[in-house]
Amino acid sequence: MRNKSIASRVSFHFPVTGFSLTERQRLKLFVIALFRREGQALTTMDYIFCSDKALLEINKTHLQHNYYTDIITFNLSDHGQPVEGEVYISIDRVRDNAQDFDQSFRRELHRVIFHGALHRCEYKYKKPKYVRLMREMEDKYLKRYFGK
Repeated sequence: MRNKSIASRVSFHFPVTGFSLTERQRLKLFVIALFRREGQALTTMDYIFCSDKALLEINKTHLQHNYYTDIITFNLSDHGQPVEGEVYISIDRVRDNAQDFDQSFRRELHRVIFHGALHRCEYKYKKPKYVRLMREMEDKYLKRYFGK
């Protein structure tokens, strides 16, 4: 019963049709463990899986960017407080990126899920010197999750 209440800190939402996520409980517990390993307290993290069109609208409205992206994260907590966040993921972009990078859809999806969590753990990736670190951390957690 304890794992169920802990796992409720991470939620998955599916406004996009034709998409399903397997092993949800395992993934929730893994994301919570990721925050713990990174020394971050987690209150809630909501993952919203949507279309390119929906994420483009969010990008335009909230960030004033007029381009497609695979992920947008929002910090909903005050500085120094446990993490509360929302992560919007475009399933369309993940599918395209998986093909472009010769990865399985499942592996690329998990890369983006972990990327969102790492971003909320204060890992940056906009500056070139941080891109490599973010990729290394994504790979580290992919290996832990998939065992390879």
